[in-house]
Amino acid sequence: MRNADHGGRPAGVFGATAAGGVHPRLRAARLALWLIAAVLAARQVAVVLATPRGERLTDLETWLGPDGVLHVTGSLYDSTRFTGTPFGGLVLKPLTRAAEQTLGWGWTFGTLLLVVALGLIAARALPQPVGRRTALLAAPVAVSLLMLSLPVRNTLWLGQTSIMPVLLVLLGCFVAHGQRLSGLLIGVAAALQPTLLLFTPLLWCTGRRRAAVAAGATVAAGTGIAWAAMPHDSHRYWVHHMAGAGLGGPADDLANQSLHGALLRLGLNGPPEIALFLVLGAAVAVLALRRAVRYFRDGQLLLAVAVTGCAALVVSPTAWQHQLLWVLLAVVGRAGRRASDRYVWPATVVMVMTLPAKMLLPNMTILAPLRDNVVLLAALAAATAVPFLSRTSPYYRSPLPARYAPAAPSRFRYVPPPLLRRVLTRPNLLLELLLIRVTYAAYSQVRLAATGGSNSAGRAEAEEHGAQIHALERALRIDIEHWANHTVAGIDRLREFFDYYYTSFHFAVPLAVLAVLYWRRPADYRWARSALGITTLLALAGFWLYPLAPPRLMPTLGFIDTVHGVQDFSQPDYGTLTALTNQYAAMPSLHFGWSLWCGVVIAVLARGRWAKALGAVHPLLTAVAIVVTGNHWVLDAVGGAVAVGLGFGLTYVLQGPRAGTAAAPEDDREPDRNPPTKMRS
Repeated sequence: MRNADHGGRPAGVFGATAAGGVHPRLRAARLALWLIAAVLAARQVAVVLATPRGERLTDLETWLGPDGVLHVTGSLYDSTRFTGTPFGGLVLKPLTRAAEQTLGWGWTFGTLLLVVALGLIAARALPQPVGRRTALLAAPVAVSLLMLSLPVRNTLWLGQTSIMPVLLVLLGCFVAHGQRLSGLLIGVAAALQPTLLLFTPLLWCTGRRRAAVAAGATVAAGTGIAWAAMPHDSHRYWVHHMAGAGLGGPADDLANQSLHGALLRLGLNGPPEIALFLVLGAAVAVLALRRAVRYFRDGQLLLAVAVTGCAALVVSPTAWQHQLLWVLLAVVGRAGRRASDRYVWPATVVMVMTLPAKMLLPNMTILAPLRDNVVLLAALAAATAVPFLSRTSPYYRSPLPARYAPAAPSRFRYVPPPLLRRVLTRPNLLLELLLIRVTYAAYSQVRLAATGGSNSAGRAEAEEHGAQIHALERALRIDIEHWANHTVAGIDRLREFFDYYYTSFHFAVPLAVLAVLYWRRPADYRWARSALGITTLLALAGFWLYPLAPPRLMPTLGFIDTVHGVQDFSQPDYGTLTALTNQYAAMPSLHFGWSLWCGVVIAVLARGRWAKALGAVHPLLTAVAIVVTGNHWVLDAVGGAVAVGLGFGLTYVLQGPRAGTAAAPEDDREPDRNPPTKMRS
């Protein structure tokens, strides 16, 4: 069942076997990637082993604890939250008894070795043809992605066995010699996780009938042996709990990323929910198997295995987070005809499998069904919807290239770097939205972490810096904040206007500018977006290095907080202040910085004078709003202006001059790959 049957075995995946050896840069890159993988592995193990006993490897207590499987005399399911099959309880006892002797150390390092083996096999199973660079770098990249993924991190942290079935399937598909051994390994995996029986029809439909029979016989034999040895437990698992449904946590828990769990979270229950689950599950299984067979015959066996595994997750009664590695394996599929679309699917998979759902989607009620089921949706998309390219497609190896602006002359040597070219085509919208959301979530986390994770952690230092800024402004005779704050606070309509302007326009205007540029001026969108991103990174560095209390949080200066209300300075977090953001991220002011960025972009790109005037008014009104509401010092706005200037300057250094008068690309129209040739006279 290996790729040798459809395209040949990869050559030189673990070393340099191609003629001519390995280029020194590739060798250095491979070494660097292996070092990164080693650091990630060491960090995961260190986090686990440094955690006090009782807080780590909690699922291993299912086996080792006083009420664990190794110590109970009655039913397996009388122990601590055991959710495996009776066969799993029967065959895994020896392994966990060894783990008991090493207090989890051997189990943790053994799990780590399984993860590395999984990454090596996945890298070896890439569909042919594989270039030398991909062959050399695939293994460390695969291991690194696995170490970063939430399923592996949870497995190491909790001490679970969920990697074993995935590894057994990959061993059966890509390593085992002979169909019987292949079927035996896949059958053992299915005996541990019953929904992996979906691999049996995949084997049968792809001509591996001996392997399919061996897999089915192995499942039947393992289940029969367990039933003979533990009839009460087997009846309880297969009949009372319907193949394990209901064991462990509640089936509607957010951690259960199966179709059954999603239907329960949507409010369905009872016989109607069961009937709908069975109908939808059968449809998903049939559609996924048809796709998997097609990809197998196309020579993309790893993708076929991943699609089948994702379908097994969807149709499983319970699919806990540590069992979701199949989704990560689906990253090997190629989707999209254009180069700008090629990275959407892998980027989406990596984000879904490495980041919490709350970082991918904002905490809005209307988005709750998407956020609560984001991993399930990724698995469902991989199994049934994503149009992965066939290897026979002309776009598989050569997607439609992006359009680049002609090289522009520069005033300085190597500015911009010769490898960075200005792209004119519009980037993929889904990927842009994902990156913007993840970047903003990371920005919020860094803001909060800049003062130790809470508003009270950096209070003394921030107030000391606030006194320094206030003293400097008095020396410069620009300390107008107190006068402006009290003047506006006494005029109700003016106070309400600036409060609304401060809270509403900070995000609305930059997002509107980005949206217009994306639709009307894609080349300028990239230029403006890069400048905004660099400006924000510089501001984060300022928040980290110089936490600053704004005027409204200086206890003795008598400012009025017109936006948040009266603060109780005797409380560490000032009463009504939110704990979700760093209140001391004031220098530089991103309120003013982002508004100035909007003004510069509008002034440069807008054609009408009225539009340029509006662009100039916005940063002026923002500057007034941040001062009169007591949220910033005047020098914070100066710092924001400096950050914006550096953002545009570094964008010029990295990308060169703006595209200017370069024609907007017609990127919605695909060029003909076979243009007609001119006839000779």
